[in-house]
Amino acid sequence: MAPGAAVVAQGAAAYTHLLHPRPWYKNTRMLFLCSPRLITSSTNGYDASMMNGLQTLTQWNAAFDSPTGSKLGLLNAIQNIGALCALPFAPYMADGLGRKFSIIFGAFLMIAATSIQTASQSVEMFIGARFLIGFGLVFAATASPLLVTEVAYPSHRGQATSMYNSLWYLGSIIAAWTTYGTFTIQSSWAWRIPSALQGLPSVIQVVMIWFVPESPRWLVSKGKEYRALKILAYYHANGNEQDPLVQFEFEEIKAAIAIDREFAANVGWLGLIRSSGNRKRLRIIIALAIFSQWSGNGLLVLDLSKVFSAIGITDPTTQLLIYGLLSIFNFIIALGAGFSCDRVGRRPLFLTSCIGMIVFWTAQTICFAVDQQSGNIAAGHADIVFISLTTLSRGAQLAFTPLIISYSLEILPYALRAKGFIVFNFVLSLSLVFNQYVNPIALEALQWKYYLVYLFWLCFELGFCYTFIIETKNRTLEETAALFDGDEGLSRIADQAAKHAGLTPSAEEIEEKETNSESEVTASA
Repeated sequence: MAPGAAVVAQGAAAYTHLLHPRPWYKNTRMLFLCSPRLITSSTNGYDASMMNGLQTLTQWNAAFDSPTGSKLGLLNAIQNIGALCALPFAPYMADGLGRKFSIIFGAFLMIAATSIQTASQSVEMFIGARFLIGFGLVFAATASPLLVTEVAYPSHRGQATSMYNSLWYLGSIIAAWTTYGTFTIQSSWAWRIPSALQGLPSVIQVVMIWFVPESPRWLVSKGKEYRALKILAYYHANGNEQDPLVQFEFEEIKAAIAIDREFAANVGWLGLIRSSGNRKRLRIIIALAIFSQWSGNGLLVLDLSKVFSAIGITDPTTQLLIYGLLSIFNFIIALGAGFSCDRVGRRPLFLTSCIGMIVFWTAQTICFAVDQQSGNIAAGHADIVFISLTTLSRGAQLAFTPLIISYSLEILPYALRAKGFIVFNFVLSLSLVFNQYVNPIALEALQWKYYLVYLFWLCFELGFCYTFIIETKNRTLEETAALFDGDEGLSRIADQAAKHAGLTPSAEEIEEKETNSESEVTASA
């Protein structure tokens, strides 16, 4: 992918002029490169949707004695518990042994776990398999977006990483329609087939991962600079190692990692809070993790079943059908928002999401209140419409699903990227636990009034995003991360990269030009 003539400039301007205008969907090498890593998110989406579907199957309930209460709660939460147990180990494997190794390790664990889940003869065996699925998923889910972010073509990075989390809905779609299709099977294969298919994304990863490269950032950090240069050249310039963009990226990566090593004391976990820039980053990634789960999306799942019952939709097959259609709708909107993140910008998408959520959540609260207090069927129908509009404008589609991972990763420097992402996943998992245990209790006690809690929270989200979310489009990964360290850190990385890549004149050349210019002025005078 060779760009046109290089333009000598500094910072983002130099980077922008070095880019090739080819759209992402015509970059076949990058499409093949990202495919096996993007599907990691599908496994997570598949699990959530599958468990919702299995609970409607009489065959699954009969096999496990219709679990209720704490046992059913454990069945739903055990995957997140397994994930929490793996979080302390995942960043060390990704940073120490490489992004590819972590993906392979996690994929093999999930294949073994789904095999056990499919063959389960007791609810305890099923629970143990789901724990192992969550444990293995963390290793793959930590390394996959890191690898996508660190290898993607600069102008396609936003779309590629946004697509990662958007593919959560692809797994959800497959699970929803698989469960819908096996609903009529009278044997235990009604639930064993969906359980077995959960391992399919991991099988695809194990087969395809051998054909994708390691992260050039990780290779440079391990002193394997020549391999890193060849990977950048192959995927960003059709193999031309002397391409101006490749040279600029290569030198910028080296400069950023060298600066990180100068401040090696800040690389540990405490490094996330030692500097002002890192504290700003941590504040944002924690907030985005919470917002992604506490924007009312946990209630929407519970609310759907209540609204369905209120308007007379009680048939499990019909409910599965509607859930499958909603998954397709969510997937299309999330992909569209992800692909537009570099054109529209991250900040406008976040703000538009927050404003839309407030408007439609207010309307949904009114309809739900009227439906509960008066039994008005029209209000119930309107509530379904506003649920769709709320999920459309919610971060689940416009911002938080496509952008929470891509934005969190691109604002973190390389040395803290894996650890910062683990903090993000840890907070997100805790938020999920809140949704699973607190929301049902509060909704039962407060009914529609509990919606008001989320309405006030959504107003807080808008204020936070307006105050702290900064625009990051049209910058390299290193320049984006340096934005939080002030102009000096940003200029230092960009200037060093441009100088070593031969894109800016040296100090001696500038001085010589100034001397010649003064001589010419004197002579003409």
